[in-house]
Amino acid sequence: MELRHLRYFIAVAETGSLTVAAEKRLHTSQPSLSRQIRDLEDQVGVELLVRSARGVELTDAGKAFIDHARLAIAQVDAAVEAARRAAQPAKPRFALGFLTGQEMTWLPDAMHLLREELPNIEVTVSSDYSTELAAALAHGKLDVAFMRAEPGYGLEYKVVGKEPLVVLMPSDHPLTARKTVRPEELRHEPFIAMADKAKVLRQVIDTWLAKSGIEVDVAQSVDNPAMVMSLIASMRAVTLIPAYVQNLMPWSVVSRPLEGDVPTIELAVGYSPSNTAPIVSLFLSRVDELISKIVKRSA
Repeated sequence: MELRHLRYFIAVAETGSLTVAAEKRLHTSQPSLSRQIRDLEDQVGVELLVRSARGVELTDAGKAFIDHARLAIAQVDAAVEAARRAAQPAKPRFALGFLTGQEMTWLPDAMHLLREELPNIEVTVSSDYSTELAAALAHGKLDVAFMRAEPGYGLEYKVVGKEPLVVLMPSDHPLTARKTVRPEELRHEPFIAMADKAKVLRQVIDTWLAKSGIEVDVAQSVDNPAMVMSLIASMRAVTLIPAYVQNLMPWSVVSRPLEGDVPTIELAVGYSPSNTAPIVSLFLSRVDELISKIVKRSA
């Protein structure tokens, strides 16, 4: 079994399509990819993927196999990254990631902390989807990230806050006349749902809707905050979204708080337990201080 077999298998599982995985992720031909998957299944001795009306899906064996495959790839990538770092000059380096939009709240204080402790450190900052941050942490490309607690990546998390979900709607929607929105007022409204890259948020929303007995009419499923707001404005739809996104809103959309038992979602600092760099331990030891500063400023 070779690493490419694992990478090909993961790509097909995550895209749900041999064609999409071959063309968009792996840049190979679909017949070649199919042969690689068959070779992998022959070596494992069980069927890992099966075709269905919805595309290519994991079998029960495939579901058991994929987390181990991800960890194996992550360990190899982390080893490569560690070797590259060891070959570089000894200047301290710290790679910090943020769920897109959260850097507006956390980055200034995080940078102040790092500069205060290590004035000569080289800091790189990136923002991305939470799942992409998780993969980067597992592969050794990031040291710490402010993100959702994503399962299946072998990471550890420290919760730094909970924020409520709010209702996002067009600026001329009838519900803007209300100071708060009752859950039942969302019933059968055109609804922008979260897609695969926002699995944690989607689960929180779906659980709350089911608990509240609310059925919504899903108009689109997307995961980019900018696209969410564009679709809300153009399709006259609504959605539920973490409150921090209010910092990114254009004039065409507005938000209102929910009444009653408001759903919340956690923001966590994620890191790999295999990353034993002293600067990571230092940063984690100061996270409570960061939380305190943010809470005081927002009070």
